[in-house]
Amino acid sequence: MPGRIIDKVAFITGVARGLGRANAVRLAEEGADIIGVDRLELEPFADYPMPTDADLEETVALVEKTGRRIVAVKADVTDRSGLAAALDQGLKQFGRLDIVVANAGISPPGAPTWELPPDQWDKVLSINLTGVFNTIAVAVPAMIDAGNGGSIVLMASGAALMNMPHLSDYAAAKAGVVTLAKTLANEVAAHQIRVNALAPGTARTPLVTENKGMFRLFRPDLAQPTLEDALPVLTAMLPMGKPWVEPEDVANAVLFLASEEGRYITGQVIAIDLGGSNRP
Repeated sequence: MPGRIIDKVAFITGVARGLGRANAVRLAEEGADIIGVDRLELEPFADYPMPTDADLEETVALVEKTGRRIVAVKADVTDRSGLAAALDQGLKQFGRLDIVVANAGISPPGAPTWELPPDQWDKVLSINLTGVFNTIAVAVPAMIDAGNGGSIVLMASGAALMNMPHLSDYAAAKAGVVTLAKTLANEVAAHQIRVNALAPGTARTPLVTENKGMFRLFRPDLAQPTLEDALPVLTAMLPMGKPWVEPEDVANAVLFLASEEGRYITGQVIAIDLGGSNRP
């Protein structure tokens, strides 16, 4: 039914494209106003292009096309004060906060654990885990003060459930996100705030489709593998015989958890991965 979250307000990190954009548009379609942030800066450890100002502008246009409002701010989840200031801009305009989607993250090139550069390890944990911690830290007090309950969704990953070789920095950070969600769920339940983690498998976003490091991870037999080279391996990994889920599949799960339909679901990890994490 349309309007499942009418007049609620959602705070989404990593909103410029990919899963963040899909979440913003889907929640707006169902009646929410959006506070969105993205860093929009080059990341040396990522082997794929980062979002741009133009990407963020496109997200704004897509949200506004639904008839809802959006406050979109350039902010870094590793900078808690900057993140708090961005959220405050939205709160001053919209006056409440009901939904949080901690989505921002990076996926750098893979390597055996003992060969990972220490500065890459630090960066991945800083963005993918500490960035989620910072998002929670700035958002939860506003939700408690509002007294309306709400839904927090932390974006983990199928990699955290599958113990993926050569992705220990990424998988460790995302496994930390799972534990963070479960712990926080117990802490805020009395405020009627629900906290869950989503664990998407491979998703059709630039983090996958333009990620040269990921192509090499799945096709180490080739010197310069392409997406087309990696697709058969990606498909073979997933029992349902497709290479990836669509961003909208993840956004629909976020919407479900944010709506009244998910009102008693908390402390859970939901895999959206074509059965990948269930395969022995």
